[in-house]
Amino acid sequence: AQHLADIFGTEQDRVNCPFYLKMGACRHGDRCSRAHVKPKQSCTLLLNNMYQSPEITPGQAYRNTAISKEELQKDLDAFYEDVFKEVSKHGKVEALKICNNFGNHLAGNVYVQFRHEEHAVAAMAALNGRFYSGRPIAAEFSPVTDFREASCRQEEQGGCSRGGCCNFLHLYHPSRALMRELMGDRSSSPPRRDHRRRPREEDGERDHKRRPREEDG
Repeated sequence: AQHLADIFGTEQDRVNCPFYLKMGACRHGDRCSRAHVKPKQSCTLLLNNMYQSPEITPGQAYRNTAISKEELQKDLDAFYEDVFKEVSKHGKVEALKICNNFGNHLAGNVYVQFRHEEHAVAAMAALNGRFYSGRPIAAEFSPVTDFREASCRQEEQGGCSRGGCCNFLHLYHPSRALMRELMGDRSSSPPRRDHRRRPREEDGERDHKRRPREEDG
């Protein structure tokens, strides 16, 4: 039993998908050879593919370079503020992360981590069934608790060799002024660290818009 506990969520775990446990998403989806055990409740919500960046088409491994960095930052900040204020109605938000990856399983994913689990439960109930910019919001509980473990270290250190096709999280960065306004001192607070071994990407088997509102389906 102790051995199973020690290898849970690592490459040695032959049952559970380490990518799903770390990132809450796996490029193999339902075809994965390992189990994706979705939590019944969690402090973290995943809003699937919610952010539609003007520079990225999900599944396409290139960026639209015709849009200026200033325009992209303005679009990102408007979206981030919009979502943050909406989800904050349901409880204290510890972190809000937006994926900057190309893959369909990660592109535009939004992670919202609440301080208390019951706040995440309330937010999910309120968001599902609503629309944002004409698209339905798909919220689910996520196993992600440590964004340092989920994030790509190469990207954080200046550049990832896999670019947007990486299966670890590449994150957008809202402006510092906006983060200070919304998060205060917490904007620079490091998240908790999980020391379990990370899965390797190379092994395929292991692997402004309107506020959310109600619309008729």
